[in-house]
Amino acid sequence: MHLRKPCFGPYNRPHDFMDPLSKLFGSSARVKLLRLFLFNEDQWYTLSEAAFRAKVSKDAAKKELANLFLAEVLRKKTVKGSGMIYASNPRFTHYDPLKAFLRTATGVTDAAIGTTLRKAGTLRLIALSGIFTGVPESKVDMLIVGDRLDEKVLTTLVRALEAELGRELRYACFSTEDFRYRIGVYDRLVRDVFDYPHRTILDKIGL
Repeated sequence: MHLRKPCFGPYNRPHDFMDPLSKLFGSSARVKLLRLFLFNEDQWYTLSEAAFRAKVSKDAAKKELANLFLAEVLRKKTVKGSGMIYASNPRFTHYDPLKAFLRTATGVTDAAIGTTLRKAGTLRLIALSGIFTGVPESKVDMLIVGDRLDEKVLTTLVRALEAELGRELRYACFSTEDFRYRIGVYDRLVRDVFDYPHRTILDKIGL
């Protein structure tokens, strides 16, 4: 069993989800940064942190942060020891409509999630809960069951999804055997997914 509250480390390679908003907004970097800041509105990020979290280059982040600040979507301040840091600006005239639009318009479809996660190994079940179903208090956003899964690859793939969604994802990963056992003993973590609103986008177990 693997349960993760997102941590951040080296990122290996980019993943393109073909987000149509990148054409509308001018670049995928701008869309990723908008999602990062608007969906984490209480967080302040340095240039390096924003680039890492959004999985864009520092040069692209620097350009887009400057543009978003000029557009008054972002605010910034200087902090001793950290330099310039940025956060979303809730006083932006179209803040709420823009946030709502970005929340509903995404290239990260259920099919895209399934296709992406299959790169980690043999998947048997994927269930989405938490932020995917409007229940943010859920302990898990994504429950993954599979065999011969490469956890390092899986972590990288989840980070790619986080960059596209602009949010951290909490996920649990089990082997098929472990998952069947936990279902049988009414494991609290598993029940936290299936007893509340969820979407099963892959089921080769036959729940």
